[in-house]
Amino acid sequence: MSARPKLVLASGSPRRLALLAQAGIEPDALLPADIDETPERGELPRRLALRLAREKLLASDARRKAAGEHEGAYLIAADTVVAVGRRILPKPEVAEEAEDCLRLLSGRAHRVYTGLALMTPKGGVRTRLVETRVRFKRLSGEEMTAYIAAREWQGKAGGYAIQGIAGAFVVKLVGSYTNVVGLPLTEAVALLAGERFPVHQRWGNPE
Repeated sequence: MSARPKLVLASGSPRRLALLAQAGIEPDALLPADIDETPERGELPRRLALRLAREKLLASDARRKAAGEHEGAYLIAADTVVAVGRRILPKPEVAEEAEDCLRLLSGRAHRVYTGLALMTPKGGVRTRLVETRVRFKRLSGEEMTAYIAAREWQGKAGGYAIQGIAGAFVVKLVGSYTNVVGLPLTEAVALLAGERFPVHQRWGNPE
């Protein structure tokens, strides 16, 4: 019987790890990629999400090769971008940035893009882009202040985490919910299965 193929996740995100676990997938290793996520001049949100996913994939691949580990494993990476029109929102690290995001999102529709990139054991690269449309209710000053104080926004694309308090702000969502969390599960599973990673193997035979 051949050994089970290995999977490396090019991320340290607890959200992405939890989403994979939800689909019965447990990575054999986490190899986060530290890259510059600054958009290029005039770069559109869709292109940014795909470019960063691919760059994370390649950076993580270089890291595993340098360590001489996980050779022949599948490697998957993702990057999520929140945008209002062509304007790409940051992943806030300070309260002022988060406040700017909330004011821009309040009472308006925005789009969430996640780029997926998969490297096969033979070195082939496959990519997908997933888009979700989200509309926030109009936020009061009190709600914004309380949300900023909760600090759920820190490091999150667009300054919010839909699986947390900000779920109460969403009045409409069209598309993949898990995409907004950070990993579009349907597409990620399909991408892996399409490249013969045994995603369904353990569903009926959990260890």
